[in-house]
Amino acid sequence: MRKVKKGDQVKVIAGEDRGKMGKVLRVYRDTYRVLVEGVNMMTKHQRPTQTVRQPGIIEREAPLHESNVAVVCPDCGVPTRVGVAMVEGTKMRRCRKCGASFE
Repeated sequence: MRKVKKGDQVKVIAGEDRGKMGKVLRVYRDTYRVLVEGVNMMTKHQRPTQTVRQPGIIEREAPLHESNVAVVCPDCGVPTRVGVAMVEGTKMRRCRKCGASFE
């Protein structure tokens, strides 16, 4: 079971953008990477195409490795490790610090 999912609020714990927080936009399961909103920005030289009419230099997010982010618990509001608990016969993710289940 993966610890980070799309829509989670995460905090970057390692790298150039350490300390920044953002929402997970996409999870790349095969490479263990996540795309976080407003974090790890890169510049890309874009040429005009059928879909992108405006050429120029654009800024966009680049993926981070899953191990460099920590899920922020919605109850206690601090970055935490994620555990798994059985709640009514289903697996639920839970906060290791306060014990609250979230999904």
